[in-house]
Amino acid sequence: MEKIRLATRESALALWQTEHVATLLRDAHPGLQVELVPMTTRGDQVLDQPLAEIGGKGLFLKELEVAMLEDRADAAVHSLKDVPMELEAGFALAAVLERADPFDAFVSNTVAGFEELPFGARVGTSSLRRQALLRAHRPDLVIGDLRGNVNTRLAKLDAGDFDAIVLACAGLERLGMGARIRERLQAPRFIPAAAQGAVAVEVRAGDGATAALFAPLHHADTAACTSAERTMTRLLGGSCRVPIAAYATLKGDKLSLEGLVGDAKTGKTVRGYASGPASDPDKLGEQVADMLVARGADALLP
Repeated sequence: MEKIRLATRESALALWQTEHVATLLRDAHPGLQVELVPMTTRGDQVLDQPLAEIGGKGLFLKELEVAMLEDRADAAVHSLKDVPMELEAGFALAAVLERADPFDAFVSNTVAGFEELPFGARVGTSSLRRQALLRAHRPDLVIGDLRGNVNTRLAKLDAGDFDAIVLACAGLERLGMGARIRERLQAPRFIPAAAQGAVAVEVRAGDGATAALFAPLHHADTAACTSAERTMTRLLGGSCRVPIAAYATLKGDKLSLEGLVGDAKTGKTVRGYASGPASDPDKLGEQVADMLVARGADALLP
C-alpha cells in the first residue's frame, strides 16, 4: 500500500491526534503517503443538548465509519474513551497507542485547586462521571453542563460563566495548553473514564493489509489496561448515560483495576478494586464489575 487515508473529526484535538498517528506511520513506513480526511460528526454539531440525550459518544464515530464503508477513508483515529464499548459490526480496532496522562484537569482562573473553591462555586462539565465525582466530594457545588471543543470550553470559563471547569489533562497537554491545568485530579480519589488519554485506530474488519500498517504503533501495556477498563464498563452497561469510572495500572505482570459507579445527581458512589494477571485483562474487568454490582452499584444503574 502506497497511500492511506485517515478519517478524523475536525476539532483541533482530533486533528492533533490524527497528525500524530500520521507521523508515526510515516516513521514506521518510509515512503507511505498519509492523507487526512477531516469531517464533522453529529456529536460535534449538536452542542445545545447533553450528549446522553442525542445518542451518546457513538455520534463521534458514525460519519467516520461511513467514510470507511464508502471507501473515502481507510482508517479512522479516535480518542479511545469516545469509542463505544462494542463496535459496530464490520469494524475492528487495529491499534491502541501508548496512553498519555489519563487524569482529569481542574482548570480555574480564580483558585489554585479543587479544595479552594468557595461554597456554592460554579463548575462546568458535561460528563456525568465528573459530575458524580465532584458532588461526592463537594455536594455544595453548582454544576453546569459544558459542551464543545477544548477552546470553546475554556472561552466559557474565561468569560466568567464558571468558577472552574474540568477537562482531560491529555487534551490540554496535546494542544499546548498544559499551563492551564491548576490541579491534576488523580486516582484513587478521582478515577478517570475508561481509556481516557489513549488514542485508537479503527479499520474495516477483515482489512488485514491496512491493519498491519498500524502494528508498529500498538502499545501492548496500554491495550491491556484499557481492555480491563472497557470490559468492566461494558458489563455495567456503560455509556455516556451512566457515571462509570475505571482505571487500570500495570506493574510487571500484575494488572490492577479500580472501578466506580456513581449518581450524578446525589454524588453517591460505589467503588471496587481487584488485581490479577496482565495476560487476562477481560477477566479482571469482569471481576470488578461483579464486585461493584455486589456492593449495590446496580441501584445506581438505569
